[in-house]
Amino acid sequence: MNQNSVPQATSSLAVWLDYLSGIHSSSIDLGLERVQVVAGRAGLFKPAPLVITVAGTNGKGSTCALIESILLEAGYDVGVYSSPHLIRYTERVRINGEELSAERYCYAFDLIEKQRQDVSLSFFEFGTLAALVLLKEAGLDVVILEVGLGGRLDATNVVDHDISVVTSLAIDHIDWLGDDLEKIGYEKSGIFRPGRPAICGQYLPPASVAGYADEIGAKLYQAGIQYDHDVTDDVWCWKNGAFELDQLPIPGLPLPNAATALMALQCSGLEITDVQVVEGLKKAALPGRMQVIHHSPLVMLDVAHNPHSAAYLAEQISRNYPDRNIHIVIGMLHDKDIAETVSAFIPVAGDWYPASLEGPRAASAVEIRQYIPESSACQTYSSPTEAFKAAMTHVSQDDVILVVGSFFTVGEVLDYWQKREES
Repeated sequence: MNQNSVPQATSSLAVWLDYLSGIHSSSIDLGLERVQVVAGRAGLFKPAPLVITVAGTNGKGSTCALIESILLEAGYDVGVYSSPHLIRYTERVRINGEELSAERYCYAFDLIEKQRQDVSLSFFEFGTLAALVLLKEAGLDVVILEVGLGGRLDATNVVDHDISVVTSLAIDHIDWLGDDLEKIGYEKSGIFRPGRPAICGQYLPPASVAGYADEIGAKLYQAGIQYDHDVTDDVWCWKNGAFELDQLPIPGLPLPNAATALMALQCSGLEITDVQVVEGLKKAALPGRMQVIHHSPLVMLDVAHNPHSAAYLAEQISRNYPDRNIHIVIGMLHDKDIAETVSAFIPVAGDWYPASLEGPRAASAVEIRQYIPESSACQTYSSPTEAFKAAMTHVSQDDVILVVGSFFTVGEVLDYWQKREES
């Protein structure tokens, strides 16, 4: 559409998203000044009485989902903002576990468009402010915000949040955050607030995390020091000083993130029973995170797209499926560390199915192929769907298909699978 033509509240979501993609000079523009102006005009600095903001290289979405699940089990009204989405833009906001209609997003976009006036906003900034509108108007007890990129300069950081969480710290988004862990730690911990709980789920993080917490007087809760967890067979124990929760069920999401979620809830002061924690852990799930969509053969989807997340996933696959042949469908963006991400999967991989993605940041299947061992069975494919279809024709009932590498890869395969099941 003509980018000078402003959509209306009654315009379609597709029209709005097209408009938002063209009103700013770049898709990513870190900084808070412009967002603060519009958030102030719209009254969005405090969308709920309790706000938890979650940053980190990996595990943000899982940690948000774990906190959300336990709070819902405890009877609280909870909203979550997360990004990116897998299939539908409307996945980005959940109110009490449910997506909102496209019409509600269009209403929120229209409100922000009127409030921004002459302020230029990136696609993510505009979407974040619209999400805050939807969350605030829902009248919630708790809002959980997932940081998009970094932390200190991310649009979510304009919110006056009560609890800050940094899940993990690793090299990613080098073009924006650099390849220095101390600098990355500083950027992520930029969401910490003076006098308020600041939780770090990374064991032995860079010194910049504790340094920034000390500098501003945040109350730091560090994994391995203030809180920890132990696993015994099929149950685990969470510890915070002398306080312990034991015989907990192992959730379907990464356990370190569950431990960090429990620390955030401990800091919240909300009334939550042990039974509600147990039930919330059992029910916690998130599309595209260790998501099993078929059992024979087993098909698992995971958005692991950097060496840190790939290594964790490969470890889980090795532990849970030690004697199974693993087929890996992988599509990645070329600004990710393709070589090291592929390398992390090599110990568990049998056959490979590298796929090309679309768009300016997409890596080709040929680009991915060069990092896969020559001895591996491997052809290249034009899309994740084509790669997945090929994998399905080559597996036995006892094999595992692992779809990884990007939200785009997982989203496309999940969309294909859901439509296949519906038909």
